[in-house]
Amino acid sequence: MSSLSARANTKSSGFRDLKVVAKTRESAIITSFLLEPKDARDWRPYEPGQFLVFRIPGPKEASAPNGYVLRNYSVSGSTSDVGRYRISVKREASPRPGLPDGISSTFLHDEIQVGDVLTAEGPRGDFVLDTKGNRPVVLLSGGVGLTPMVSMLHALASDDARRVIFIHACENGDIHAFRDEVSDLAALRPGITVHFCYRCPTDLDRSEGRFNSEGLVSRDLLQALLPLDDYDFYLCGPPPFMQAVYTTVRELGVPKERVAYEFFGPATVLDGGQPAIVASPAAEIEPQGTTVTVEFRRSGIKAAWDGTSSLLELAEDQGLQPEFSCRAGVCSTCKSRLIGGEVDYFEDPLDELEPGEVLLCCSRPRGSIVLDI
Repeated sequence: MSSLSARANTKSSGFRDLKVVAKTRESAIITSFLLEPKDARDWRPYEPGQFLVFRIPGPKEASAPNGYVLRNYSVSGSTSDVGRYRISVKREASPRPGLPDGISSTFLHDEIQVGDVLTAEGPRGDFVLDTKGNRPVVLLSGGVGLTPMVSMLHALASDDARRVIFIHACENGDIHAFRDEVSDLAALRPGITVHFCYRCPTDLDRSEGRFNSEGLVSRDLLQALLPLDDYDFYLCGPPPFMQAVYTTVRELGVPKERVAYEFFGPATVLDGGQPAIVASPAAEIEPQGTTVTVEFRRSGIKAAWDGTSSLLELAEDQGLQPEFSCRAGVCSTCKSRLIGGEVDYFEDPLDELEPGEVLLCCSRPRGSIVLDI
């Protein structure tokens, strides 16, 4: 999800086979896979920041009822490498004893080798670099959230003259991926600053000077790195990191429209609160008029459509908590019943919908509508 974005011009058109032509270990927990379409005609250009959706085989049970799971992985390479995608995958360990490691990441790390074929759809996503902007850019990431940022940095280093501040936070040098690649990109032209923040650096990190600051990305750190200016911010990382840095950036006075982020979670988590709820009794859908309204009938809430990015985000803004997962029209978790009215899709749903069904995460109302929520 992004509040600062330029929509991609490419359209997705189904799954196709991608062959693994290289596999590279980037750190103790992150491995990259270089992919080429098995059929060259299946190449689809992408914008820096977009992702691919993969069908990963899994045990046919509750976690993978169809015999596979769907996973999104950002493209981490350069858009100038036409005909190839690079994804970089973190090996996800079990969240607690007794639970398995991540189905998708362990399969990719342990089973997939050069020559194997993966099935993917996309590119998708509107968290993309605004290549027409002229403001200085801050790329701020945590953990494996640096993958779309590396793709953006490739574009900014080779095809742009804007000032760039690349800030990456991670545990230590053992799990830090792309350190040399990022440093090499920064050396391509003047105006690119790189800062690595390690939470718990090792003795080797200290002796080799692998990092620039220790601890967490704080307000003081950002103020020291960012002279007063009107920046475009791009944020990506795990939920606790995102909540902390988003709050800090906003407290520094950066307006919302200058902050783009990739975050698979409710936007209200980042804002730390929810707007007031507008309630109304259940009623028939109103005639089309100057004000477009969205009624959440079961909740007794009616809200004016304010141009929010999606119906899912509008529902969250009203304090509702519809189920969701991918926020990209991929998993169908946010499927809901449309009682009245029509919607438009800004991202084509991956699966075909039945009449009267709507995916909240990738749709907007065409006029006033009523949802069974």
